[in-house]
Amino acid sequence: MTHRSPERLFCHLFAIVCFVVFPAILAGQDKDWRPIAPQELSASTAVVEQGADAEALFWEVRVDDSQADQLSLRHYVRIKIFTERGREDFARHDVAFTKGTKIRDLEARVTTPSGAVSYVKKEDVLERDVLKVSGFKVRAKTVAFPSLEVGSIIEYKYREVIEDGSANMRLVFQREIPIRNISYFVKPFSGTMGMAYQPFNVGNTKFEKEKDGFFRATMLNVPAFREEPSMLPEDEVKSWIYIYYVREYPKNPDDYWKTISKNAFEAAKSSFKPSAEVKQATDTLLAGAATDDEKLRRIYQFTKTEIKNTTYAENVTEEDRKKVRSAKSASDTLKLKMASAGDVDQLFGAMARAAGFDARIAFSGSRNELFFDRKIPIVRLMLNSSSVAVKVGEDWRFFSPASYFVPYGMMSWIEEDQLALISDPKELIWKQIPLSAADRSMEKRTGKFTLQPDGTLVGEGRIEYTGHRAFAQKMSSREDSPAERETTLKNILRSTILGTTEIESFTIENVNDPEKPFVYTFKVKVPGYASRTGRRLFFQPNILKRSAQPRFTANARKYDVYISYPYSEVDEFTIDLPAGFSLEAGEVPAPIKDPQGIGSHETNITVENQGRLLRYKRNFSFGNGGFLRFPAQSYSAVKNLFELFNRADVHQLTLRDGSAGGTNNE
Repeated sequence: MTHRSPERLFCHLFAIVCFVVFPAILAGQDKDWRPIAPQELSASTAVVEQGADAEALFWEVRVDDSQADQLSLRHYVRIKIFTERGREDFARHDVAFTKGTKIRDLEARVTTPSGAVSYVKKEDVLERDVLKVSGFKVRAKTVAFPSLEVGSIIEYKYREVIEDGSANMRLVFQREIPIRNISYFVKPFSGTMGMAYQPFNVGNTKFEKEKDGFFRATMLNVPAFREEPSMLPEDEVKSWIYIYYVREYPKNPDDYWKTISKNAFEAAKSSFKPSAEVKQATDTLLAGAATDDEKLRRIYQFTKTEIKNTTYAENVTEEDRKKVRSAKSASDTLKLKMASAGDVDQLFGAMARAAGFDARIAFSGSRNELFFDRKIPIVRLMLNSSSVAVKVGEDWRFFSPASYFVPYGMMSWIEEDQLALISDPKELIWKQIPLSAADRSMEKRTGKFTLQPDGTLVGEGRIEYTGHRAFAQKMSSREDSPAERETTLKNILRSTILGTTEIESFTIENVNDPEKPFVYTFKVKVPGYASRTGRRLFFQPNILKRSAQPRFTANARKYDVYISYPYSEVDEFTIDLPAGFSLEAGEVPAPIKDPQGIGSHETNITVENQGRLLRYKRNFSFGNGGFLRFPAQSYSAVKNLFELFNRADVHQLTLRDGSAGGTNNE
């Protein structure tokens, strides 16, 4: 087995090693189970991480790809439970799998501190759906075992069979519990291609030859993986190895990428070549367009709004999908008026060429998974997003109308700020996809409210999302039912305003519109919004930040802080103050800005209409200048900056009742 670079497969292999533990009735010792050492049974504390609730004593997976028609993974895990919380965590566990994968020969046992052994019964294993989204379904075999004790040792093993599978896959070494010893044994297929591997964050771990055609890679004392707020993608920080097959490994990465670029260029020749029909449609569309930007905008809007994108559209029938699959060219897509996401980009490229532009297929990495590294020559792992690069003047611009909810002039946030490979028959052309400015991805909150003498707040508001923020809202809401969308809005308002918030009416706008902002409007009543003490009312003028919490709370951090994209927030509220009350303490939070201007926070508070109306304005942005990543060593500074933002957001004002009927208590 050769030590090589990683590769993300377009045909996704969902190989999951999950925690599963099962109890049953005491039975005779099974000879296939490995004996438990007395010191393992008597151990009362973890070795890898002091104070851990549970720890895997060993975690072993045998990956057998020697058969041409299936891939088999044999899992064997032994876990020690140290605390009551560990016992609760392992009281119910899943072995997850997807379509095309079968779980066979599942066995498990629990050995108590006294040495008593319980085995699971087949009828105690249930199968259920654990995830279903956008046609992707994950099922699991689930067992709960109430007899588990603190000090017990859990063992489970099973065989995962993937029909027509191939060992192009991730081998994950770091998991949610610490592991003393984790080993992968890989037996590759004996064919014309050899197996290679690329390690990530595994130190000096490498594969070594074992018996029976297997190769073994082992890590010792692996700490548990724990998520942190605003962190890098898991693939960037976790310990894992990518294994894959390769016919011949390139000596020079640039030579490899040149070959990829040339092949992509040749493949796109026919698909991007405009037919007579495409040329005619383009000429008609661009009549009167004066500038390059206007031409590209019209083509972008046409391919997005006039072509039904079956990847995103509602009410797509199987007949529609069959027609789309039969399309062979941009002309076919134009005639059908519908297409898959990839064919939408293809039509855009053909129309751009018909308009006289140099349009090429381009590939980039995905920042939500693994950052692109041109030194790692594995196209499917490194370059798993595509777009259309268009030369405008001396520069290249990137477009992907296939990303239905991404507005013109932007790319999906996972593609922005990534190095793209622009296809070319001879040269190696790399170009950075620009990062959209903070004001392109905005959350704007506005509203008119009335504060009543008892502290109740009533009024109506609006939340508007644009750019990447709108994309996220639309993607999460598009398949939700009306009831689910209502629940989402209620959760937003109750978490940002107050748990007592009563929603009297609401609307949700532009859920499936490709360009317009995603909008919530609502009327609310919030009992107890302001606190009354004697003649005074204490309240926060930033209504939709009333319950805001600091973004970072931990005192220490392991991983770098990483913000997905620059973003901004604007708040504009008016509050009618209760009759007889006047502002007693009304200082305005000072502007906040770090020396580099990465984050900016400015508040303005004014009182109008003879003291009866309070007007609140706030402007916030972060990620300015393209700064998104902050080393773990600078965590304290980042944490302190966001604490300042939070204190300004929850800034409190005081009203005093000066009316004759006011309470005398101070």
